[in-house]
Amino acid sequence: GYYLASIKLDETTGNPVSSVPSPVSFEEGFMQAEATTKIEYDGNLPAYPRTNSADKNIPNSELLDVADYGENPLVAGTGNVRAQDEETFLGQSISGGAITTYTPNGETVSVQMRWAKTSNSPDTWNMFYMTDATATGTDAKWKNVGQDYVFNTEGKLNPAVPSVTINSLTVDGTNLGNIEMVHGGSSLTAYASSNGVAKVNISQDGAAAGEFVEISIGDNGSIRAHFSNGKSRSMAQIQLASFDGDNYLAREDGGAFRATENSGEAILGATGKIQGSALEASNVDIADEFSKMIVTQQAYSANTRVLSTSQDMLKEIMQVIR
Repeated sequence: GYYLASIKLDETTGNPVSSVPSPVSFEEGFMQAEATTKIEYDGNLPAYPRTNSADKNIPNSELLDVADYGENPLVAGTGNVRAQDEETFLGQSISGGAITTYTPNGETVSVQMRWAKTSNSPDTWNMFYMTDATATGTDAKWKNVGQDYVFNTEGKLNPAVPSVTINSLTVDGTNLGNIEMVHGGSSLTAYASSNGVAKVNISQDGAAAGEFVEISIGDNGSIRAHFSNGKSRSMAQIQLASFDGDNYLAREDGGAFRATENSGEAILGATGKIQGSALEASNVDIADEFSKMIVTQQAYSANTRVLSTSQDMLKEIMQVIR
């Protein structure tokens, strides 16, 4: 029957909208879609890619050969693979994985990626993404990201490539805008691999529209709303309070306490943490209490025997006097 007082947070910025706790209500609803702005990409590229064209007996057969293409696909930022050259490209590259991204209205767009090794001295790779699945003839089907990934003899990027911005990333006519491809500096490697394929981890920051699912409370007092799209949002912040006279709080029903004149008013900003979705269990040690009860019972029995003995002694004295 009590209302929880908390400080409401702005849904967009997460900043407090007031400084005084008050009862806050939450309405069930939908969370609007979030457009993808960043793709996190890390993993390992094989030192020797086992492409369809790769042959250990033919030097450099694992590399992309510019001479096999009607348009140079390695031109930084503008390099394209024409639809008519796709079969050749697929034979000279390896899969780089795919991920579903989102437009501002929640439309899904699948971004497919491939890696092509372009040089062995030093080890250099280029990333491509499919820009038009239905392209034909001389139309561009795959597009170069526009970054040389150079690895040293230890299989590490040199220089480091923390991130690459893909301007106007467009897939099948849908423009996702400028997308940041984040590698984290050293999280992309080119170590030897027995199977010759890329092992990658890909994630992105966008989301489809989501329906409200539940409310949870974190140990820092944050009240978060969770949605069906896997996203969550901080809605309010619970404030812990202390009192000058904690022992003078008045006990109420339901495990609650009320401030009194002797306890003083609540002082917000106390340290501690909150455990959500939990009820406090009994803090009584049953074994210890039973031990104390047995000791008390034995002491009572001993005292009873002392009184009984004293009474018997008085009786004997009275008989002697008679």
